[in-house]
Amino acid sequence: MSRQPPTLEDVARAAGVSRATVSRVVNGVRNVDPALQEIVFRAIELTGYAPNRAARSLVIRRAETVALVISGVGGAVDDEAREVFATRVFTDPFFGRVVGGVMSFLRPRSMHPVLMLAESDADRQEVVSFLRQGRADGALVVSTHPDDPLPALLAGAKLPAVLFARPSRPVPLTHVDLDHRTGGALAARHLLARGCRRPATVSGPLDVRASRERLAGFREALADGGVTDVPLAEGGFTLASGIAGMAELLARHPDVDGVFAANDLMAQGACRLLRGRGKRVPDDVAVVGFDDSGVAVTCEPPLTSVRQPVERMAEEMARLLDSQVRGESEGPTGVVFDPELVVRASA
Repeated sequence: MSRQPPTLEDVARAAGVSRATVSRVVNGVRNVDPALQEIVFRAIELTGYAPNRAARSLVIRRAETVALVISGVGGAVDDEAREVFATRVFTDPFFGRVVGGVMSFLRPRSMHPVLMLAESDADRQEVVSFLRQGRADGALVVSTHPDDPLPALLAGAKLPAVLFARPSRPVPLTHVDLDHRTGGALAARHLLARGCRRPATVSGPLDVRASRERLAGFREALADGGVTDVPLAEGGFTLASGIAGMAELLARHPDVDGVFAANDLMAQGACRLLRGRGKRVPDDVAVVGFDDSGVAVTCEPPLTSVRQPVERMAEEMARLLDSQVRGESEGPTGVVFDPELVVRASA
């Protein structure tokens, strides 16, 4: 005899609430106490209850799907360029952390992400059409280039969207961001406290606002500590650019005794290059990364890194988008998170 699927009544019994309360939570009715919502969500997971999504969507007029868009700036791109872009997305630990944070908000609410890679004009138009057709309730956008036109397209179409990082030019969209300048300053103060007197940096791409902010904070804090000459090599947030940047710094300034790399992949590359040159980390050259990603733990030696709480930031993105879709948002806003230094063996 086959077992009947769980019903609203089963969820109500498991949660210790009325069927009407469960129905209100399942159908996204406003003004349900958040603590009560969580109890009902846990009961839904416990019982395995699955709402009739098609019927529910008709009732609440929501797709219960969110577009998670990784967007670049290309115009017309060929298959090879698309493959390179996709490879970068799926191999960079940053993007995996974004997905994890988004899912932590969506999963308990029976909502689902649709991953969209937008590296061309046609891709971006597809994102806009996808949203206009109601196939997703809104977009969570991670831009990989400061000149990305997608945020302006979404704002112009008045579509619900939240950005990861403040856009480089004014766009009336909500965003989450990090205090990057403070993060750079944390790295500088730590290197100074270790006794570094010839610190240098492998920055991110300097056309990216976050890179410039991290660099500015690093330089300002070093200047406060009496260090005004700070050698710089510009990187590209990749392992290879960290190796190349470290090689460039050593060629120009062989007495460098501390390095701040603007992300963990570049810091890992710097450590690899230093070991290859017979330099001990941190005894000869201390290395500080940025992000505190999984790379920081697996690097040899483990990286001291400025933590960017990517998962919490991505979860907040999803919450802010949900608030927009529900009509509870009062307009575009920005939420800025604080960084913190996580000390490990590299510095």
